[in-house]
Amino acid sequence: MEDIIGQCPICFVGMTDLDGNPYVLPMNFGYQAGTLYLHSGPEGGKLGMLAKNSRVCVTFCAGHELTYQSPQMACSYSMRSASVMCRGEVEFVEDLEDKRRYLDLIMRHYTDNEFGYSDPAVRNVKVWKVAVQEMSGKVFGLRGHEKI
Repeated sequence: MEDIIGQCPICFVGMTDLDGNPYVLPMNFGYQAGTLYLHSGPEGGKLGMLAKNSRVCVTFCAGHELTYQSPQMACSYSMRSASVMCRGEVEFVEDLEDKRRYLDLIMRHYTDNEFGYSDPAVRNVKVWKVAVQEMSGKVFGLRGHEKI
């Protein structure tokens, strides 16, 4: 499942809005040792939602290959892919050095470049830490004899 997470450029974070409705948004992320790291601006509706209910469901999906048994039979088409779903609670990181370390971890998911962060920039970002409490995965679209 961690290999699938590592293949994904974004994740989808599901939470509950202030009216009790589902709310899902795509986000950049980093992952290490059972913990997800995300970041956002310092204000906005999602922060109010998380203040009321910090539980989130984060999903990842990799692969996305259209397959079929017969090109003329619609019901024989399938999307071969693999997904992971993680559940946990958001904890906001306040320590500036911890924020820098986790921002570096997020950036390492996308590039090997080294970065520096000014104190005002670090103060102006929310870093989310989600210890994964539950993780499940699924491979779909495979025929009985196929392996991922």
